[in-house]
Amino acid sequence: MKYSVMSTFNHSCYVRKFRKSQKLEEFRNNLRNQNLVNDNHLPYIVWWVKHYLDLDHLDETSYSDVLSNEGKHDWQIRQALDAVKLYQQFSADEKINTIESDKVNSLKTIIRKLNVRHYARSTVKSYSSWSRKYFDFCSLRKMKPQQDSSFIAYLSFLALKKNVAASTQNQAFNAILFLFRNVWNREPEGIDAVRARKPKRLPVVLSQDEVAVILGLTSKVQGLVLKVIYSSGLRLNEALSLRIQDLNMENGSLTVRSGKGNKDRITVLSRNLIPELQDHLVGVRKLFMEGNIPVSMPSALSQKYPKSGFEWKWQYVFPSSSPSVDTESGKVKRHHIHPSTVQRAMSEAVKKAGITKHATVHTLRHCFATHLLMSGVDLCEIQELLGHKSLETTRIYLHVIKEFRQSVISPLDLLS
Repeated sequence: MKYSVMSTFNHSCYVRKFRKSQKLEEFRNNLRNQNLVNDNHLPYIVWWVKHYLDLDHLDETSYSDVLSNEGKHDWQIRQALDAVKLYQQFSADEKINTIESDKVNSLKTIIRKLNVRHYARSTVKSYSSWSRKYFDFCSLRKMKPQQDSSFIAYLSFLALKKNVAASTQNQAFNAILFLFRNVWNREPEGIDAVRARKPKRLPVVLSQDEVAVILGLTSKVQGLVLKVIYSSGLRLNEALSLRIQDLNMENGSLTVRSGKGNKDRITVLSRNLIPELQDHLVGVRKLFMEGNIPVSMPSALSQKYPKSGFEWKWQYVFPSSSPSVDTESGKVKRHHIHPSTVQRAMSEAVKKAGITKHATVHTLRHCFATHLLMSGVDLCEIQELLGHKSLETTRIYLHVIKEFRQSVISPLDLLS
């Protein structure tokens, strides 16, 4: 009996191992057949995927932390995450091929229309993911996705059964609404009644002394990125997406291209930071001159100006030390450093500083706005520097500054 149980277990392990090996081989053939990856890089891509699968499908952040703890370099982490994305896309495409044609066509259409409208990659990924989940929800319950009642049932399911946050429910709402309007060309009815109201919470803001301590505990490129974010009120992806031509050191300003809402804006750049930036760019230029690797470019620009990726003005201000495979074109290109390295540097600095507030990289953007407001800068000007569409969004910092000003004296303190 004991021998029988062990034989069954060993057989099960063998089957799982065989299926994994078979899936990797299919993945390899898919990359080769579609010419998605240079043949020289193919073994490394497959190796990273095998390494990832052996860790039981971690999420991107956890896998990045594992690689960092293993002592992997930034370029290796970038290459590994790109490999996993290629594999996830392969797995998703493989799954799509097994489901009904309506779902396949709808998902392809929503991705195409999002790309045509130049939505951010993160938005395309989020909207397509919510659409897949919506189709799966309807499929399990034998519901027709294009019915208003299905839309309402799904939002109610997220709120009541999954107990998701209001922001998550609204993200799903916007994704499915885009599906109805732009793929099926119809306006759903009766859906506003189930929309969640996002709670109004004040952002976490650090004092100027706390910011100084944190920035003093950071170094290298990650520290410089954090300084630029606080200096100019940028989002993390906006800072990492900066190109050489976006810096105007003579005027002490920088240009944010295709920020949130696909808008450009000009914001301030600290003059005290310019010498450090200039020293940093000396190393960037050296890296640029050493190799003949093009920088990753927006797809429309790369098609219109094929040689632009080799020009100095288009290089990233914060490039990765080594090139990696571009997931869209399958070609080797130079990207900016990975966001996780900056987030990790911020987290470690906050811990070293002994700060108990939940401070993240985005906190520095809140600090930028609050500290400007405290110094007397007009609220409308801060709105423009931050790139807020509505002044109401910026007004929240009027409430935040109360924490740093002399508070009202409690009547208890006035008792003799």
